[in-house]
Formats: sequence, C-alpha cells, structure tokens
Amino acid sequence: MTTTTTAIRLASRAAHLPPSATAALDAHAKHLIASGVDVINLTSGEPAFPTVEPAARAAAAAIEEDFTRYTPAAGIPELRTAVAAYLNRHATSYAAEDVVITAGAKQALHYAFNVLLDQGDEVLIPAPYWVSYPHMVTLAGGVPVEVHPAPDGGLKITPDQVRKAITPRTRVLLLNSPANPSGAVYTRDELAALADVAVEHDLTLISDEICDHWVYGSAFTSVAALSPEVAARTLTIGGVSKTFAMTGWRIGWVAAPASVAKVISAVQSHTASAPSSISQRAALGALTADLEEELDKRRAALDERRRSTLQALAAVPGVRVDADARGAFFVFADVSGTYGHRVGDRTITSAADFAELLLARAKVAVVPGADFAAPDHVRISYTVPPERLSEALERIAGFVTTLTRG
Repeated sequence: MTTTTTAIRLASRAAHLPPSATAALDAHAKHLIASGVDVINLTSGEPAFPTVEPAARAAAAAIEEDFTRYTPAAGIPELRTAVAAYLNRHATSYAAEDVVITAGAKQALHYAFNVLLDQGDEVLIPAPYWVSYPHMVTLAGGVPVEVHPAPDGGLKITPDQVRKAITPRTRVLLLNSPANPSGAVYTRDELAALADVAVEHDLTLISDEICDHWVYGSAFTSVAALSPEVAARTLTIGGVSKTFAMTGWRIGWVAAPASVAKVISAVQSHTASAPSSISQRAALGALTADLEEELDKRRAALDERRRSTLQALAAVPGVRVDADARGAFFVFADVSGTYGHRVGDRTITSAADFAELLLARAKVAVVPGADFAAPDHVRISYTVPPERLSEALERIAGFVTTLTRG
C-alpha cells in the first residue's frame, strides 16, 4: 500500500526524529560507488579489515550445530564470562553477572538511557559528539545538554565546564574516549577529574568505550577502573564491531553493577528477546582466540594512516586539524578557512557546503559536522586502504586549490 497522507498520529518524540546523518551519507556514497562513480568513501565508521577468522569459524560451527534458537535474554553465559574477562584487561572488576549482551553497542546505549532516565532528566553530552547520542536521550524521555570545550581545549571538556552545566535535573554524564567524531583520547587524570564531579553531584556515568583498542601513542583508561566508588555508578558500553571488524554481526554489551544489569536484561527480554545466537558464538570465538598479534598489526596500520592523514591535511590551506587526535579512526577537520571561497557559481558558507562540493567535484565523501554539534568541521575516516586514502587526500588538496576567493 502506498499513500501520501495518513490518519495515524505519531508520538512527538519520534515524529521529527531525523535518520542518522552518518548512516545516510555512507549509504549515499555506497550507492554512487555501486552506480560506477569513482567515489572514495571517507564517511564510514568501520575498519576496512575483514572480520577476524576465529569469529567466522565459530559462526559457521554454530550453524552446523544448529545453534539457532533463543538464548537467555542477557546472552549466553560463556560469552558474558568472556566479555567480563575482556573488559578486565583494563583493570576493571566485572563478573559475568554484570554483563548484558546486546545487538551492538548502539542498542546497549539505548537500553542504558531507558533504564536510567525519567521524563525530563538531563544527560550531559560532551561536544562534539556522536550523532545518535542526543536522539537516544530524547527517545528515552530525557533532555540532552551539550557541554562544549573551550576553543583552545583540544576538543575535550573540563570538570569546570561540567559543573557549570549541572542543574537539579541532571542525572547522567556521558563520556566517550576515544571519541567519535574527534578522535580525542582522555588521559587517566582527565577522566578521574570528570568522575570526581559525577561523584560530587551523584551522577551516573555512561562510558562509551567501543573504540578502546584504537588508541595510538598513549594509554587507554576505562572509567570503571578508576576506583570502586566510580565503578559503582558507571555503565560501560562496548562491543566487537570496531576491534574485530564485526560491525554487521551486531554484538555489543553493557557492563554495570549486577542490579542494573538485571534490569537491562529484563528490558531486553521484552524487546529484542536476545541478540542473534550465531553472532553471539562468533563474538565468543573472537574474544577467546589469541588475536593480540593480528590486532596490533591492524592498529599499527591504522596509526600509519592516521599520521599520514594529519600530515597531508595540515598542508592544505583553509583546513585545520587537531594534531592530538590519538584514537578511534577519525580526523576532525575545521574547514571554516574555506568559507567565502567559490567553486563555479557556489560560495562555501558552511562545512555542509564544503562536503557537498567535495563530493560533487572531487568524488570524496566526508561527513559535515553540524550533526556532531561542530558545524565548522568535517569528519574524515581514514580506514580505507592506504592507496585509496592517499588518493583521497590528494583529491581534497586539489579541490581546495581550485577554490577562488568570492
């Protein structure tokens, strides 16, 4: 049935919800590529590596064994145990009962907000932020509150900025290190200072640690490892998507005090029932295999691409990058230096203009930063193979040289 009008009344929290900008741009770039256009897609939030082999073997074995039925709502026990052990390599103290397996880290975040927030509760979100955070908060009945770093703050917030944003309705402080879209990595001392504010004001911490493996030249710190007092008020979000190149398998988790994990498991039992049994076995295969050497090679390869991206963009007039981007697989570039310049009959007045014209003229796809609360920036993912990344950077530089002052 196709219709242009409907008598169905939608809930206000959903009626005006936009689709994910990053997912839409990635889909558009892939559509152009499938149509034969030589687009280099730098929008993707996933590594270009293949899924690790032990995961694929474990999934095939699960199918052969007919392991295709419902599992416990919180996930199969052996995977919960493996996730706890995996997290504890960062000096946390999780047990299997603290872990709930979900269909990706995004679903874990959705559950976390829904079990924590009453109508009107506020969540402090450091900006720039991943595009879905505020919409998840809104869908859970909460109110997203942006906390912006100082212009010279290196895209990281400070305890004083958090304190100034706190109101009587503030319930949660969301942290994301390494950060999407900026690549910023908080030090242990920086995280401890932010956690002190949470303790001081009785806030719950949600720590999105999906990119914990992708840290270059510095150490990763898990928020729940800071102290038992901090761990008691922290929900740790993670998954296999980024580290093991398993984005399509859709396995994530939330680790929290057992009493909170039990509530999240109950919510999942009434919504998704449980994640895919086959994907859970695949994740178990990844987490229990000896992959340290392979993962270190992948991290070194991405670090090389990161450094070459930063170096190349630093030489492009009108483009400014944060050289301290030490995590994830993104560079966040300020392109406001190109504003007022023209391409044909178009004048660049925003990062969205820059991204649109870059795609049209140079066939390079990047994500404009407005939906990340950084309207002068574009997010550039450096996960594509090195030769394609090098060509993309040359195209970006060439595009900027064609600009004329309006």
